[in-house]
Amino acid sequence: MAYEVAAPKYVRLAQTLQGRIEDGTYPPGTLVPSENQLVQAFGMSRPTVVRALELLKRDGWLESRQGYGTIVRGRPEVVEQKDQRGRDALERDESASAGRLIQVDRVPIPSRVASILGVPKRAKVLVRRLLIEEEGEPVELASSYFPADLADGTDLADSAPLTEGLRTHVESRKRVRFDHVTERVSARLPTNEEAELLALPKGEPVLSVLVVACDVSGQALQVTDVLLPGDRQELEDTYRLG
Repeated sequence: MAYEVAAPKYVRLAQTLQGRIEDGTYPPGTLVPSENQLVQAFGMSRPTVVRALELLKRDGWLESRQGYGTIVRGRPEVVEQKDQRGRDALERDESASAGRLIQVDRVPIPSRVASILGVPKRAKVLVRRLLIEEEGEPVELASSYFPADLADGTDLADSAPLTEGLRTHVESRKRVRFDHVTERVSARLPTNEEAELLALPKGEPVLSVLVVACDVSGQALQVTDVLLPGDRQELEDTYRLG
């Protein structure tokens, strides 16, 4: 059985601070609270605070200016680009992607997916797992989960790569229509299997883009967990599907 491991404290603190940059609490160009203030505010050790700040500096959210302090830079361009990873996973033609389909099976539903799809925690759902590679290196692991009744009457359970996007395939075979997508992005530690597939060193967090595709009523039709190595941000975005 695979267990999810909570992200380290410094990653969770970095996520919280990044969220405050996102919502305008810390506007671009302003100083972030000092290390002492953050230690007192969050009840964390100084090394944890320092590591969280370094993480945000590395990913482009903050920068240090000598004699002035740590400045908020705002939302990095690289994050803007990653926001569309979820939509890419939903629209991707598996047969033409730079990767391989490594699993098509009915599996026990992960706890984080069960509540979203509205199915019992012990139920089984269909998963299609695609490993994307660039120049022979794994760069993305996308696991798409579907309720059993939605998969019936489709080719989703077929082990052959689909020659169209998941959304297009489901809409053409079922009386459903995808209306909007929500992306929930967070950092977490990968399972041993995920780390092996992505060729990650032990203890390296992954960026998880949890893509929830819903109909007009808000009912989730598909959940795709897109894992990206090396980045640690937390975002949420909703957009309409044209």
